[in-house]
Amino acid sequence: MDQKVDDRDYIENRTFDEIQVGDTATLERRLTMDDIKLFAIMSGDVNPAHVDEDFAKSSRFQEIIAHGMWGGALISTVLGTELPGPGTIYLGQTLRFKAPVGLGDVLQVSVQVKEKDPKRNRIQFDCRCTNQDGQEVIEGVADVLAPTEKVRRPRTVMPQVRMAERARLHELLHAATHPEPVTMAVVHPVDTAAIQGAYESARAGLIHPVLVGPEDRIRAAAEEAEVDIRDFRIVPAPHSHAAAEKAVAMTRSGEIEAIMKGSLHTDELLREVVRRDAGLRTERRISHVMAFDVPTYPRPLFITDAAINIYPSLADKVDIVQNAIDLAHAVGNDNPKVAILSAVETVNPNIQSTLEAAALCKMAERGQIEGGVLDGPLAFDNAVSEAAAKTKHIVSPVAGKADILVAPDLEAANMLMKQLTYLADATGAGLVVGARVPIVLTSRADDAITRMASCALALLMADYQKKKGR
Repeated sequence: MDQKVDDRDYIENRTFDEIQVGDTATLERRLTMDDIKLFAIMSGDVNPAHVDEDFAKSSRFQEIIAHGMWGGALISTVLGTELPGPGTIYLGQTLRFKAPVGLGDVLQVSVQVKEKDPKRNRIQFDCRCTNQDGQEVIEGVADVLAPTEKVRRPRTVMPQVRMAERARLHELLHAATHPEPVTMAVVHPVDTAAIQGAYESARAGLIHPVLVGPEDRIRAAAEEAEVDIRDFRIVPAPHSHAAAEKAVAMTRSGEIEAIMKGSLHTDELLREVVRRDAGLRTERRISHVMAFDVPTYPRPLFITDAAINIYPSLADKVDIVQNAIDLAHAVGNDNPKVAILSAVETVNPNIQSTLEAAALCKMAERGQIEGGVLDGPLAFDNAVSEAAAKTKHIVSPVAGKADILVAPDLEAANMLMKQLTYLADATGAGLVVGARVPIVLTSRADDAITRMASCALALLMADYQKKKGR
């Protein structure tokens, strides 16, 4: 049987004769700190306006901005890979930089054929870069020698470069570019980390924040963080417990589409969420899912449950697995591979987690768990390493290729999560699912980018729930 060829695996040009005046090509790219640092390493341009956050705050733009030629490089990418594509020779380029590009900005880079010179096979392109607000940040004209012969080659897969500090979950942030921002209650945001996370997430177009808590303390935190919250709605509440109660009530009334924990204890917030009379319960048990970007693993990795269900029963695990599958669907994985973890990969009557793993897989076969491919029990090495699975002669659609890891209990999940973070340079964003709305549980140690990634998860999950009518 002939295998179907995926055009995305190939790169193909358009020859001079195929191109017409007015033809266009575009790409989109979100600016991350890794982009800035990699460009600085490559170019040697370590201007503190680009790489020193403290200096940048005192500069004209009051934040780190991209190198101007980063945008120019994206124009070159379109010309070299899309239009005309392979075989193009750059002859000249003019650029005019009209506005800065800040962290989280999404550039739409477009080129349009302006003139053709048939005698010399030369083409002039109008080039433009606009940000997510439609503001033009770069304009210019490119002069290229277009290819005359057709080129179609397998697309070269470049090695993934990751900065030593941590990966930045830029894939997740890019996935959240298109849905409308979610209206999110930020509960009791009275420290700089909570305010900064809400501010950056709003600036990135992920959320419309509603700050719930003591107004004087919220404004003091914003002043200390040096962020402008004049456009944010503040709902006064005298203390953290009242803030949690108010946020849940606003969610029940339809004003709020997602919740983010601010400067209060997780138990205090979740106590209001799970109240039987006035909480946000559904038919599902709530659970926590971490979405990890692990430098040594070729795909996003979801781990559950490391925060809520301490020793879940088999019935609890059905909901925990389904919640994780739904979140994977929300971020674009329509059929995630789910590994039910234990210490071994065979069913052992003396190890309860192996019995429950086998039961979950049978339940999935009978339609009691939907939307994913389950296998278990699987030991951790067999779940994430094809070589390990092959050595143990495990034939499985999940082994070595897991998208979701379901731990036997909270202790195992928590240790696995922290091992990945501190020993494997992984970066994770977490979300509580199974309630009426997604809930972001932040840690005081989380920086703004981690909070942004968690908000991106919440945005995607809220959009998914809306489409599913949940």
